[in-house]
This record gives sequence, structure tokens and C-alpha cells, in this order.
Amino acid sequence: MAKLLTSAGPTQRPHVPEGRRIYAVGDIHGCADFLSNIFDRIDDDRKSRPTRDVIQVFLGDYIDRGPDSRAVIELLIARQRGNNVVFLKGNHEDCAIRFLNDPTVLSQWKNIGGLNTVASYGVSTARYGDPQSQHAIAVALRVSMPRSHVNFLHRLTLSFTCGDFFFAHAGVRPGIPLEEQSPHDLLWIRDDFLLYEEDFGKVVVHGHTPSREPVIRPNRINIDTGAYATGRLTCLVLEDDQVGFL
Repeated sequence: MAKLLTSAGPTQRPHVPEGRRIYAVGDIHGCADFLSNIFDRIDDDRKSRPTRDVIQVFLGDYIDRGPDSRAVIELLIARQRGNNVVFLKGNHEDCAIRFLNDPTVLSQWKNIGGLNTVASYGVSTARYGDPQSQHAIAVALRVSMPRSHVNFLHRLTLSFTCGDFFFAHAGVRPGIPLEEQSPHDLLWIRDDFLLYEEDFGKVVVHGHTPSREPVIRPNRINIDTGAYATGRLTCLVLEDDQVGFL
């Protein structure tokens, strides 16, 4: 069951529409076993506290760093069956998509764990330093990656809004209306967003910047708890004006 948090704040706290519950999951990074466990906890919570209108939001960075990116994507694709889900794009998926079209992106992607994703599809990464090898790896990955996985990556969305909450992978640029945020900022922004203490218009639920514990601020909630390094994958629960975690 979700642990509901009470927080000091304005009388009118941010809320989601009446009768709706949102489960939001932070950065998974190739940790398929943790994701399966989160699914079980969500399903158990729904059984113990039934409600009709449930949305499951996944904040991106499904791949890289951890051991089994392929299995994570397979689990997420299967999760669409019988569930109302929203899949956001993370900067790691952005790199993967760009690499499939431009092998030179490997020099950037490998620095954030991309070789782990390539290896999860059975593609050798023993040689990756020269353009010819990068091209060969990209070709091999395109052959090895199921079409359903490629389609999944291309269908990811950049943001989602529900009630008083705005969901994006990395965050938003202060001073820019939420509906006008650039893709780059939604995927990559850090300090300019994290250090800003004023209102964004809605509470921004994000990942991208790992922390050992979820970070709750009046203007944002960070649920990237560094699953691949800490062993903790976080699921946020929003219902009415309540904020909790599974």
C-alpha cells in the first residue's frame, strides 16, 4: 500500500482530478528485475485500494547502465496491454535513437552507458573506437533490435500533464511556459531547473538527476533514485492532494 506523505504547505495543495490515481516510475536504466517488482507493487496496491481511473507514467531512461535494457523495453511494451500508460522519452533513449541513424553518436552514447544497451541485444562492443566499427555496431543493432522495440522508442513522448502536475524526464526551463519548453531542456536540463525555487505553473515530476531518496520541493518532485547503482527504483503515487510512494 502507498505511504502517504503530509507536507506543510499552502491550504490548497496540488492535486490530480477527483477519482484519478497516478503511479509515476523513475529512471529504470536496464534493471528489469526492479521493474517487474514495481509492476507487482502497483498491481497489489490497485487490488487493495481499487479505483477505476489509473494512469501509469514512466519518466524515461529505460535503457543503459544496468544489465538488461532489452528486457526492460519488452516489459514496458507488454505493460501497455490492459493498462493506461504514458511513456516519456529520456536523454538515454534520445541517444539510442540518434545512434541508429548516425553511428558517430556512439562516442557520446558510450559515455552514459550505451554499450550496455548494445550488448543486451547480443551485439559485440569489443571494438567501438573507429568510424568503421561504429557503423558496424549500428548496423548490427538495427538488425538485432525487434521492430516493436524501435517503434516503442520512436513513439515516446516528451511531457505529460495531469491536474496540477507536469511530468518530464529532466525538468523545464524557468521562465518559459510549460507548453513551450524545448525538447532539449525536457530531456537534458539540470542546474538551471534544479536550483530554481519559484513556481513553474505546475509541480514538475521528473527524474534524470539521481538521488538516494526522492526529493520533494514545493515546485518539483524528483523520483530518480539511481536504481542501477542503489538498487532502488521509486514509484510515486498521486491521488487527490496526497503524495506517497510504494
